[in-house]
Amino acid sequence: MALVALVALVALVALVALVALVGGKAEEAAGAGSVVADARDSSAALQGRWWSWAASEPDRTNPVVDRDGSQCGRNQPGDVWFLAGTFGGQVKRDCRIPYGRPIALPVINSFGDRERCADFMGDARGTVVLDGEPVEPEVHEGDAIVVEGAPGNPVTGEEGTFTATGCGIWMQIPPLGPGKHSLAIRGQSGDFSVGVDYALTVVAP
Repeated sequence: MALVALVALVALVALVALVALVGGKAEEAAGAGSVVADARDSSAALQGRWWSWAASEPDRTNPVVDRDGSQCGRNQPGDVWFLAGTFGGQVKRDCRIPYGRPIALPVINSFGDRERCADFMGDARGTVVLDGEPVEPEVHEGDAIVVEGAPGNPVTGEEGTFTATGCGIWMQIPPLGPGKHSLAIRGQSGDFSVGVDYALTVVAP
């Protein structure tokens, strides 16, 4: 009888240990998922990084001025692939993107002081269509950002680092599968409008 009780006790201890182990693994998995979910840039970081990227090239090679997509690979960071709008008007661009890279871009955006952003966002609207399907963009009313401009860039107009308020309608897209994709953005605020039709090719690893 004592032997039976001892066996039962050992089995119970083993079961408790197994439950604890499984629970721990589940918590680890949940934690890993949270890290992935939080990997997207915050509004301020996204805007500051994008404006600095857009201001890293002079007029001749600037991706915002680009009419056909030939400049879309300029100064891309290693963890995200930025796409650009325009300084007004509509263009079509072809762009090759490395596999596994998330995409970030403004639908329509601006920077300045808080009053300017409030006026800009009061009338801002935009749409995003990815592979024929509408996608809901993000609205960022106004965040303190840090922007670094290169000499001769047409975005900030001057070299140096400065702080400002950034605002706009933005899109962050998880990595796309290899092959061809279409991305259409349309944005407007007051008399200022932007439109870009991107033919994207995600290069297989």
